[in-house]
Amino acid sequence: MINKYIDHTLLKPLATKKQMVQLCEEAMQYEFATVCIPSCYIGIARDILHDSDVKVCTVIGFPLGYDSTSAKSAATKAAVEEGAEEIDMVMNQSWLKSGAFEEVHQDINSVKIACHHSTLKVILETAHLTDAEITKAAEIAEDAGADYVKTSTGFGDGGASFHAVELMKRSISSNVKIKASGGIKDFATAKKYIDMGVSRIGASSGVAIVQQEKENK
Repeated sequence: MINKYIDHTLLKPLATKKQMVQLCEEAMQYEFATVCIPSCYIGIARDILHDSDVKVCTVIGFPLGYDSTSAKSAATKAAVEEGAEEIDMVMNQSWLKSGAFEEVHQDINSVKIACHHSTLKVILETAHLTDAEITKAAEIAEDAGADYVKTSTGFGDGGASFHAVELMKRSISSNVKIKASGGIKDFATAKKYIDMGVSRIGASSGVAIVQQEKENK
């Protein structure tokens, strides 16, 4: 069932508290892997989901990634203390493009340390990167302790692509998983990513994807 692959996502800046509650209720109904929400709604999601298997995921350094490392670390620590079980952080693309690879590594590793036992997904924003940069970013993310590498924020110049996922897959070991996110709105596309080896799908269209899977069956 595809539902267990889906991070049910709502990160629009004008999304309301009522919409966040609805997102959590849908996540319980369809038994999604997580809800992916802004950090200001962690407490609400935690309270709604506490008796379910749905985990609370939030974003750090979102959507641009150029917050200071200390700010990312502090925000991660606070999010985990409030109940976030998964963290999706945005890599510092400016440093990567500057060749400041040690700074990129330190940025990710600092967030990983702040995660404690929570899962860390590192968003590369692949549409902004060359093939060589995607490869390098994925390698750095793994070395810095990432549990997942993730394609996109959904707020960049492009979303997930099959080509980017192939590059990421070749650049990491089996210890690191892949999350495809950004523009995935239908079952056929989500299924293709899963067939490629993707372990998680970030989507705001999770309900529609699950319903399409049922129709196909």
